[in-house]
Amino acid sequence: MRHRADEIVLAEVGGFDSLNPFILRGSAPWGVNLLTVQSLLGRSYDEPFALYGALAETVETDSARSYVDFTLRDGIRFSDGSPVTLDDVMWSFETMGLEGHPRYRNAWTKVATMEATGPRTLRLTFTEPDREMPLILGLRPIVQRAQFDVTAGGRSFADSSLQPVIGSGPYVVSRVDPGRSITFERVADWWGNDLPLFRGQYNLQEIRYEYYSDLSVAFEGFKAGVISVWREPNAARWRDSYDFPAMTDGRMQQIEIPHERPSGMSGFYFNTRRPIFADWRVRQALISAFDFEQINTTINDGAEPRITSYFGNSVLGLQPGPAEGRVAALLAPYADSLPPGAIDGYTLPVSDGRSNRRNLRAAARLLNDAGWHADAQGVLRNEQGQAFDLEILLLQGQTEIQTAAASFIGALHNLGINARVSLIDSAQYVQRTNEYNFDMTYTQRLMSLSPGNEQVLYWGSQGVTQPGSRNWAGVDQPAVDALIETMLSSQTTEDFTAAVRALDRVLMAGRYAIPFWFSPVSRLAASRTLHFPQHLPIYGDWTGFMPEVWWYQE
Repeated sequence: MRHRADEIVLAEVGGFDSLNPFILRGSAPWGVNLLTVQSLLGRSYDEPFALYGALAETVETDSARSYVDFTLRDGIRFSDGSPVTLDDVMWSFETMGLEGHPRYRNAWTKVATMEATGPRTLRLTFTEPDREMPLILGLRPIVQRAQFDVTAGGRSFADSSLQPVIGSGPYVVSRVDPGRSITFERVADWWGNDLPLFRGQYNLQEIRYEYYSDLSVAFEGFKAGVISVWREPNAARWRDSYDFPAMTDGRMQQIEIPHERPSGMSGFYFNTRRPIFADWRVRQALISAFDFEQINTTINDGAEPRITSYFGNSVLGLQPGPAEGRVAALLAPYADSLPPGAIDGYTLPVSDGRSNRRNLRAAARLLNDAGWHADAQGVLRNEQGQAFDLEILLLQGQTEIQTAAASFIGALHNLGINARVSLIDSAQYVQRTNEYNFDMTYTQRLMSLSPGNEQVLYWGSQGVTQPGSRNWAGVDQPAVDALIETMLSSQTTEDFTAAVRALDRVLMAGRYAIPFWFSPVSRLAASRTLHFPQHLPIYGDWTGFMPEVWWYQE
């Protein structure tokens, strides 16, 4: 298939049933938030803690960050041509904070007052010290209030809908094939065209996302020329599966983009709300049963390094061995409640890649110590006689994750655990994970070089019972809450780094996930008609890079 000029076509796995990404209900395409709405401030992806004015012309705050003042620019407009007003901004803040997705609510609870202090000026005063709050609120999406005015025939903000949200971003939704594809078209006279922050960005006239049932089908679509760019997650396939005609005749090219961002945590997460995972020894046993070396060889030909911490591959990651200095001081008040390894150091079990017997024996001992014993048929049971039964919930189309799960389940059966995989579609998956209705599941928690309030959403204890948080593991640890607060209130780089490293230690020692692998480079196969700047951002292939700064040129 020949693409039109100034177009890029990207592949997604799964589907969508909503175009409102700001509420808990429904599953919306990522591109809606990325392309059609704008915020008061915008990121520079070469500067982890820097934001610049977008809808806001100026920002003012005090040294304590007890308040923030935003002044709107003249001439900013929504995609339908109507002006972005202070009323739209204030309504967006309050509505998303009260009715929007839970990811917006934590920040809103820290807003004591919001008031208009001039025709284009807004002041937000905070309830407590949080140096990130002006940045967080500056990045809140701003949408048009009138479209949600039910008294004038508008729709309810809380309702899932396939009607596009009216925002002030550089693109609008132009075509939708529900659940199958969505196309965005560039706004010709976009108000931000000449703003220095956006110069060189949003060069493509159309951006289309095609949805596929699984990665293998999507890859075939790329080989056939339906997809413009392919992000290759598998190192082995990158080496040996790119000899198809479009690549060998030069229409496509392979590109490796290095990055310096943290590894994040990709793997099987335990839902510790489930009684079977309440004991850290059980979680450690299952971590030991997972033969990473063998699975990595099968899937990646052994080429990818293992994730060893949530902020690994960066200066923010935990340091090996016992905690020292400021990190040790931060952990000391919680020493009695911390799991083994948080203070004295924690490392993942390693196999020789051929046999995992030593780790399986260690796993069996841990399960026995935790009260799980094999009956005459070899089935693990607790003191109440209940069998150890667990479900690994996976999204359809995750072929490599299914391969990892199959190997893992074999090891669990050897331990007497009845484990199974359940494959479900994206709509069911969103619903079940929002309600924490799973035993184990695969997910990724991506980390930046400027971690902040999103850590509350990922690990904060309020997410144990609050539906829709990202605390899928059910982390309920006083040290985690305290370290996140310390991180948010730190005023020096040294204190901030120590708080993140201490948090990293507690999360790793908590055994909340079975870590998979990560790649220090991104692998992109792309049409030779698509180009990007020679200077690469510190985050590499990340938000703000593709498709934002790419352009079409024959």
